[in-house]
Amino acid sequence: MWVLFAFLSAFFAGVMSILAKIGIEDVDSNLATALRTCVVAILSWSIVFMVHSQTLISAIDHRSMLFLILSGIATGASWLCYFKALQIGDVNKVVPIDKSSVLLTMILSMVFLGESLSLLKLLAMLLIGFGTYSMIEHKTTAKQTTDSRSLVYASFSAFFASLTAILSKIGIENVESNLGTAIRTVVILLISWLIVIYQKKQTTIKNITKRNWLFLILSGCATGLSWLCYYKALQMGPASIVVPIDKLSIVVTVLFSVTVLHESLKKKAILGLFVLVVGTLLY
Repeated sequence: MWVLFAFLSAFFAGVMSILAKIGIEDVDSNLATALRTCVVAILSWSIVFMVHSQTLISAIDHRSMLFLILSGIATGASWLCYFKALQIGDVNKVVPIDKSSVLLTMILSMVFLGESLSLLKLLAMLLIGFGTYSMIEHKTTAKQTTDSRSLVYASFSAFFASLTAILSKIGIENVESNLGTAIRTVVILLISWLIVIYQKKQTTIKNITKRNWLFLILSGCATGLSWLCYYKALQMGPASIVVPIDKLSIVVTVLFSVTVLHESLKKKAILGLFVLVVGTLLY
């Protein structure tokens, strides 16, 4: 069952990247992150109250709460970097780097969670790394500076995303998954809004168009559904397998970026995507 949840997480995450790309157009990325997190928080807590998980809060031990909070902080940092990268760069270039967090997650899960490494898994990791690198287009055009900035932000996003997976796996171990997701969302909500208020970006909310609002809300819903499925899968299955499956969202993202956003995808990138998917499935 956890495999199904992992694939559903990948689907919703893939859709989310496209909806967010459209939603944050002409909107400050930090403000957009804060607004989307509001939607995620409402969705996640609504489900918590629907299944009556809120009654279990008092049963969460200090260790689990600490790791849930730390994972929320890591997620907030990852989001802020990811949506900044997504705003200034192409989806087809940003997403592969962000998804490369799967390699670091695999390594960390072996070191800290004691998950095993076989020859097949090592081969899969090499394929994922090669596929990711092949999808990153290195330009020498006038847009090079912007592209470089987006790649840096995407790299930081990948780093914090890998920390999120490990911290969440530990924190959610003895906690109902929906409740764990909701608690983490509160942490991200606080971080994102503190940054927005510090930068005084909340005054620009009135400038957000109805179209942007629509796609920000839809992307928030997609994120919430992806998270709920992801942390359910992470609670039930091994992190070193759940995370690679979740990262298959790149296939959905690339398909939508080409058909909806009309972004180009060269033969090298197509080959990279194929190798990345093969490596993920092997793992």
